[in-house]
Amino acid sequence: MLDPERHVRSEQEFAIFLARPEIAALGWPAEVVRQWLWEFGDRGQFLDDYGAVPLDRVAWFLEEVPAAEFDTMPTGASEAGLIEGFAAQHRHWLTAKSRYKPAVRADWEERGTWSVPPVLIDRSLLDPPGDGLQVIEGRTRVAILRGRRQDGLTTADRHLAWVGRPES
Repeated sequence: MLDPERHVRSEQEFAIFLARPEIAALGWPAEVVRQWLWEFGDRGQFLDDYGAVPLDRVAWFLEEVPAAEFDTMPTGASEAGLIEGFAAQHRHWLTAKSRYKPAVRADWEERGTWSVPPVLIDRSLLDPPGDGLQVIEGRTRVAILRGRRQDGLTTADRHLAWVGRPES
């Protein structure tokens, strides 16, 4: 779906990408398209992990997910252990993220959650299918949440996330 030679990541380019017939036909929220297909959809590990997902049969919902569900939520097999490794260094990753977006640190310290909801998928859509949810994009955000929870720092009880579920 993507042009791997694409290097320009301006808002104008993103708008053009959103208007592509195969992208528009999905009917996905722009933020899900941005995080999954636009930012990471042409990376080999994403294709390995999610290439079998029937994109046209995924319905997206902005849901509140209990914090405890993120404690053991996996990501794709190609990045197994990534969230756990980042969680162990959550202070570093929060500093790195807030260097470019100062509001990120404020959101964690004041509201105990992220600024931008991550993208999760119902594991029944994967091959092989599974139970529960999986992190597609937002691995660093989920890691910061896990690390803060492990260290007893401020976190909200529930967190907004884009959740892809089978269309009914």
